Amino acid sequence: MCKYSLGVDSMDCKITLLWDSESDRWYTKTDDVPGMALDSGSIDALIEKVRMVAPDMLEANMGYLGPIRFTFAAERTEIIREAV
Repeated sequence: MCKYSLGVDSMDCKITLLWDSESDRWYTKTDDVPGMALDSGSIDALIEKVRMVAPDMLEANMGYLGPIRFTFAAERTEIIREAV
């Protein structure tokens, strides 16, 4: 879950952005925003979706209304040369 400490003015959430080569889409993976499952064709569009959706989800699922600090980590694995 997101971390919130007394004396700190924001909630810290980590969102991992993973590439799915079969669908050619980025998707989110996180335990910090309950119920969030988003995807997009571009990483920038996916980050924007998170910025729009996460505050409402944190309010609905955790009752949190304050500022949120996101840490985004992207992961993409590709095979560039197949075995012959």
